[in-house]
Amino acid sequence: MLELAKQILDECDGKICKNCLGRKLSKTVEGSNNIERADKVCNELGITLDGECIVCDNLFDKLNDDLYKRIDDKINQLGVEFDTFLVGSKISKDIQKRDEELSEKFDLNVETIKKEVNRLIGLGIWEIYGKEAEFESQDIVFNVDLIKNPKVRIQINPLYVEGKYNKWKRGIPQTKWPCTKCKGRGCEECNFTGKQYPESVEELISEHFLKLTKGREAKFHGAGREDIDVLMLGSGRPFVLEIKEPKIRKLDLPKLEEEINRINEGKTSYHNLHVCERRRKAEIKQSSPDTYKVYNALVKCDGAFDENKLDELTELNEIHQQTPLRVLRRRADKVRIKHVLDLSCEVIDDYSFNMKIKTEGGLYIKELISGDDGRSQPNVSDILGVKAICEKLDVIEVSEK
Repeated sequence: MLELAKQILDECDGKICKNCLGRKLSKTVEGSNNIERADKVCNELGITLDGECIVCDNLFDKLNDDLYKRIDDKINQLGVEFDTFLVGSKISKDIQKRDEELSEKFDLNVETIKKEVNRLIGLGIWEIYGKEAEFESQDIVFNVDLIKNPKVRIQINPLYVEGKYNKWKRGIPQTKWPCTKCKGRGCEECNFTGKQYPESVEELISEHFLKLTKGREAKFHGAGREDIDVLMLGSGRPFVLEIKEPKIRKLDLPKLEEEINRINEGKTSYHNLHVCERRRKAEIKQSSPDTYKVYNALVKCDGAFDENKLDELTELNEIHQQTPLRVLRRRADKVRIKHVLDLSCEVIDDYSFNMKIKTEGGLYIKELISGDDGRSQPNVSDILGVKAICEKLDVIEVSEK
């Protein structure tokens, strides 16, 4: 232990601080921190370090009350609320290089100077605010620039809220649609709103969250989507609402849910709102062989259909669908193979019937009925021998992911 300490001191000509010396001896000298380890060695050798450090340029002197005041000022300036945090730092590359070279010279597998700096700043924040450092998922990140005079920047990580929504009124898209003419900039065509439709499932919930969290922006992630003229019934469609840069994170979600549903009564409703992890954003969008959707379609034909042929519809299974013409401008043109899992019909009159259909996610129901100029095979129109269209469509169940 003492031999290694002497070699390090000789290498540095005695110009090394207690943090750097203690860090290099962390695997050979017992102690609760690097200062304590360095003190032990100095006592054994009967020496005193004068404080000058050719390794870190006395970087650790910057971890002082002034730094924590800057951190506190930044927190108060932003008005940010947090329970968990992470610290990142910016340190001179020359300092990091000297630290690494000293470790390599003596074959030391010890903590890097940057990790020690981050850890010590994190410890200081914990002592002041009683908040926990979290490496996997944290509310905010303190980025501390220590190259010259300390600078502090706070990165506010998104807040994710998961739930399910119902859409009770036709004509409401799931997400905001920019005006096709001005691309969202605002023009006479869209009454200078920048939007093609006045409201969406996304906006009817996000405006409330943005107001309460003081967030910068909200993004809606749904488990698929229904067309603008389709209702979303049953237990609802899963979604995750991502609030970017929320300054307030503590929300009374049951109370907020009740308030949002009261305001949007007759249009949309949102259920089981709860905070979730970032990974849920991707998980709810992933398709698997077990996911399915159930629809109710009102089918209208341009001529009388043979009721006996409805039995053939119940035998539908594998469907080959080329990308529908109506979405071809925004989707890749390819053939998708999907399956009908269950189908039943209820006759209304000679020209119309209700069709309840359970399918794999991603099957286009309107095109399954119309045939989409032969791009969907087999299809209801061909089987019945008359031209059929989907007059009304409701989603009545979306399986859990």
